[in-house]
Amino acid sequence: MQIFANGLRLEVEDTGERDRPAVLLIAGMSMQLIVWPDEMVHQLHQAGFRVVRFDNRDMGLSQSMDDCLAPNLLWFMFQQKLGLNPQAPYSVQDLAQDALAVLDHLKIQQAHLVGVSMGGMIAQRVCLNAPERVLSMTNIMSSSGAKGLPGPKSAMRRILMTPPAAGPEAARQHALRFVKGLAGPGFEHPEGSQQKLVDDSIRRSSRPLGAYRQMLAVMADRGRAALLHNIQAPTLVMHGKADPLLPYACGEDIAKRIPHAKLLGIDGMGHDFPPGAVTLLTNRLLPFLNAHSPA
Repeated sequence: MQIFANGLRLEVEDTGERDRPAVLLIAGMSMQLIVWPDEMVHQLHQAGFRVVRFDNRDMGLSQSMDDCLAPNLLWFMFQQKLGLNPQAPYSVQDLAQDALAVLDHLKIQQAHLVGVSMGGMIAQRVCLNAPERVLSMTNIMSSSGAKGLPGPKSAMRRILMTPPAAGPEAARQHALRFVKGLAGPGFEHPEGSQQKLVDDSIRRSSRPLGAYRQMLAVMADRGRAALLHNIQAPTLVMHGKADPLLPYACGEDIAKRIPHAKLLGIDGMGHDFPPGAVTLLTNRLLPFLNAHSPA
């Protein structure tokens, strides 16, 4: 369904049970709400939770921000190297306000936040901005954004820095290379499942400029790491030890910075949701959510 929140049209899916603890699933950069595995959503719902997921601004079926001018990436990076603070079209703070606005629209006073990749960064900002709204926070394959953390592996960096050739089929093949590059060596994907994710995503919505603007928002959010010690929400950090995009050290860093955070490292897991990893993640997530839900 489409809602109007924080001055934007946002696409939201909500199982709707008002008497259940709510879980807000927050997608990552360039990810649509369909990135959340159906099995994980089903298990959360079966376990007695109200499950809410949404498309971040500029992605999926939520409102495009094409009217926002975006600076050139190399110029943006050059300014940062000079110690300047170039402005992104919008910020991770803005994305956090969108998430809170979704809760407001649905009249959800408190929720468990489960964020993947950039979604984990958004969840961190929600915890800092509105701690009274958070029952718990789970970060999956995310980062604090601290200076000095390792960046993407060289193969992933090449994919990220190589623009696709013109045309829809070239864009599709580039997206498929990206998705396959995110996989870790420890888990198998069912035959054709990665291609299906790409095709389903393109069929639903294609927003390459939205992904670019979201990337700039993440790059500009440089002061968050120093604030994470203020987070009081019960926190679970789950991260693949073979993550080629945000290496495992990024998850370790989050867990060190947030008081009493629990860390689960998963051998062989990359930056995606293969079925075997989803089972491990969900089996650890459910007891954590139950332990921090209202009686």
